[in-house]
Amino acid sequence: MLTVIGEALVDVLSGGISAPRSFVGGSPLNVAVGLAKLGHPVTFIGRWGHDEYGKMIRHALDSNNVLHIAGPDEHPTSTARGILDPVGAASYTFDVHWDLPELPADTPALAEAQLVHTGSLATLVEPGASKVLRLIEAARPHATITYDPNIRPSLVTDHGAAVANVERFVALADVVRASDSDLEWLYPHRSVEDTAAAWLASGPAMVVATYGSAGPWGLVKAGTARTQAPVVDVADTVGAGDSFISAMISALEVRGLLGSARREALHKLDTATLAEVLDYAARAAAITVSRPGANPPARNEIS
Repeated sequence: MLTVIGEALVDVLSGGISAPRSFVGGSPLNVAVGLAKLGHPVTFIGRWGHDEYGKMIRHALDSNNVLHIAGPDEHPTSTARGILDPVGAASYTFDVHWDLPELPADTPALAEAQLVHTGSLATLVEPGASKVLRLIEAARPHATITYDPNIRPSLVTDHGAAVANVERFVALADVVRASDSDLEWLYPHRSVEDTAAAWLASGPAMVVATYGSAGPWGLVKAGTARTQAPVVDVADTVGAGDSFISAMISALEVRGLLGSARREALHKLDTATLAEVLDYAARAAAITVSRPGANPPARNEIS
């Protein structure tokens, strides 16, 4: 079982002369759907409201065979209103409520998970972020932990506090993915490569930086690897990073590298295998950017 903890929201995207379009999203939800479409059993732990957007989220999870717990509460469903620029990148304005009920440590989706993934707003927005941290701490003894900070600067009021919070999650993680823009925002006076090296030294087995069309670069104890991003016609870039990490997790699972019993093997990953994982994930992200919204590929599409 793979478990994803984090926000679900609806992206309302506008651009050019077209009418706004609504897509179910939220980085963690996108990762959960991406894993399910790649053939993995997934449970999503998140929240949404008793409203039309909430119904969209519930339908997206059910139609992609993603199990879910927590679910609707009395608050409105979170939204991200995005404006697409001419190359398909979106800038967002958020209306977010993030919290979770207190979940017991023996909840099967947590206690039996081989992997737990989290990131984005769920790890920075209170009151939910502190609860997510406790769930990750409880899961780490038996599960691989993956993390994607996916920073949204418009929601951050204290840069120093955000950096400290990100570093707490990095130290608990086995695999970290971050965009180059995330790393440059977090550490503006340090190179992406230096930050990745510092993060790797703090605990993870693998740190990956994605550079959009320039392709991903990764660092493990054995060294580094870089692969090219496939050239595609871009519809928009929404969900590209989420598809990337879903495919990266899938590639690690196929190689038998998930679960705490495989933590040592993951830390011994060689650079050739790292390159294979990055290439597979880059192909998944390329398919996603070739179509509107966060629409990750199925396994046969990547192959």
